[in-house]
Amino acid sequence: MLNGIPDPSGYDWPEELKREFLTAGENGCVGSTLVSESDRVRVWSLRLAPGQRIGFHKHVLDYFWTAVTPGRAISHMDDGRTVEATYAAGSTAHHHYEPGAFKIHDLQNVGDTDLVFTTVEFLDSCNPPLNIPASVRLG
Repeated sequence: MLNGIPDPSGYDWPEELKREFLTAGENGCVGSTLVSESDRVRVWSLRLAPGQRIGFHKHVLDYFWTAVTPGRAISHMDDGRTVEATYAAGSTAHHHYEPGAFKIHDLQNVGDTDLVFTTVEFLDSCNPPLNIPASVRLG
């Protein structure tokens, strides 16, 4: 572990991904645009064109995502795995994190159409929310 983040030196990834991974520890931008935030939730939108990628980011809050469009993507996970997934429109997954637990990963659209997700984070989770820069907030 390096500053609480797994050491990617032994991962079968390109060197530039390993370097980026080490800087993602406090990146709480789990989408490209934060479209809404209340005292209870953050609602994110993510749209990836074919070949586009959202960089490494850290999940610490309970959340769910829903695929708005069908598509395929590859993620590099914080345990070193590279995972390919196929999504149907409406596919949904829920995630829960115990105190101190987290997940760091990226996501690249490897399909031939835009890949769109909505993600909802619950601010009353076991872990405190990460700071979000004003630049990703809608409006």
